[in-house]
Amino acid sequence: MKPLAEWRDAHRIRGLLFDIDDTLTTEGKLTLEAYAGLENLKRAGRILVAVTGRPAGWCDHIARLWPVDAVVGENGAFYFCFKQGKLHKRFHDADEARALKRARLKAIGERILEQVPGCALASDQPYRETDLAIDYCEDVPPLPVEAAERIAALMREAGLTAKLSSIHVNGWFGSYDKLAMTLLLCAEQLRIPANLLRQEFAFAGDSPNDAPMFAAFDCSVGVANIARFAGSLKPEPKYVTRGAAGAGFAELAAHLLARPSGHG
Repeated sequence: MKPLAEWRDAHRIRGLLFDIDDTLTTEGKLTLEAYAGLENLKRAGRILVAVTGRPAGWCDHIARLWPVDAVVGENGAFYFCFKQGKLHKRFHDADEARALKRARLKAIGERILEQVPGCALASDQPYRETDLAIDYCEDVPPLPVEAAERIAALMREAGLTAKLSSIHVNGWFGSYDKLAMTLLLCAEQLRIPANLLRQEFAFAGDSPNDAPMFAAFDCSVGVANIARFAGSLKPEPKYVTRGAAGAGFAELAAHLLARPSGHG
């Protein structure tokens, strides 16, 4: 990964897609400097899309109240966008299919809690529509990455797609991911084809579940705390910030808005 300062034409980027936990937030909090970076990018006319593993309940709030154009949630299960005074929701699965899958996920979650001491259902699980989130370091004493990988293995044995974030292990029925729903959002709502998305937009993240997004953009950025997952990221982002978490996001926002010397 190259230092962010080596990205010379960042001011040309039309928009930014970004993870939330430990990319925009710091130790679970949304800091002034990170949110100001988001607001400054929006005021400068950039297209902004949050791409997160967080639940539908959170994403409803984010799409309505944050300075973003849309949010992709639950690792690609849906997108929400608020426009013309209305929240538009697009799910990968129909209502009936989601209800059936939730019942199966509940039983799988109970088995995992029995087999991996110290983990817990994520505190935001009641607000989820499509996936199972197991907490390994948000509201429980932090477990080693090996425990998170064990949780993911148990999910896969049960037939789930499983991904590690910086705080949870998420599992769901289906082969979709953050990238697949992002491409659908951009095609249906933003009218941006995949080739232009790759060339004219950037993605920022911090953990293994961001790997499909890192691969999809010519310019991808990791905040400094991505070093925690060194060796398990394939591919890695192209650039990395000096600052960690929200400080790194603020650094990225400033870099995207800075005009290179010699430009008016």
